Amino acid sequence: MRNNTRTCSEAEIVPETRDRALDLAQAFGRVAPLEVDLGCGDGTFLATLAREQPGRNFLGVDWTPSRVRAACRKIGDAHLPNARVLRADNAETLCMLLAPQSVEVCHLLFSDPWPKRRHHERRVFSERFLRAVAHALVPSGLLRVATDHAEYFSAMARIWPLVREFEVCPADEGETGFSTTFEERFRASGARINRVVLRKCGN
Repeated sequence: MRNNTRTCSEAEIVPETRDRALDLAQAFGRVAPLEVDLGCGDGTFLATLAREQPGRNFLGVDWTPSRVRAACRKIGDAHLPNARVLRADNAETLCMLLAPQSVEVCHLLFSDPWPKRRHHERRVFSERFLRAVAHALVPSGLLRVATDHAEYFSAMARIWPLVREFEVCPADEGETGFSTTFEERFRASGARINRVVLRKCGN
C-alpha cells in the first residue's frame, strides 16, 4: 500500500490523501515519541520544543498558509530534523491524519476565544474536540491547554468533566517552561494566563 506522506519543503508535510493516517516514520525519518502543537502559529513554540528535546518528534498543525510558511522557515533556519508542519484543521488531523494512540502530548495554546456569544460554537475546545484528542493520545497521554481569556477558560472547565476519558493533572505536571509568541504578548500586557493539563485515563 502506498504511504500517505510527502514533503513540500524540508519541514512541511503534504498528505497524498486525507482519508488515512500519515506515515510519520517516513516524514521524520525515524520513530520517536510524538508531540502535536494544534494551532502552531508562527512556529516559535514548536521550534523551541524541538530544539530543546531532540529525542522527540514535534508536529505543528495550522490551517493558515502564512503561518505554515512562517513555521517552516523557523524550522528550516534552525535545522531541526525533529519538527514538521502540517496544513490542516484540528479535527481532520486528530481523527483522520494521526493514527489512534500515536501521540504522547497535544498542545492547545491560546486558541481563538471567539468572545461574542453568537460565535462560541466556533471555539476549538468542545466535547467533540476532547474525544478526538483522546482518540489520538496514547494511554496516559497529555493535553496541555492555555488561554488568556477568563470566560473561555471557565467554559472549558465546564466541558472537561463531561469527557470521562480525561482527568486533571496537578498544576505543574506536563509544563514545558517555554512560551508561545501569543503568551509573551499577553504577559507583556499584564494578562493572566489560565492553564490546565489533562491526562488520558488508562495505563
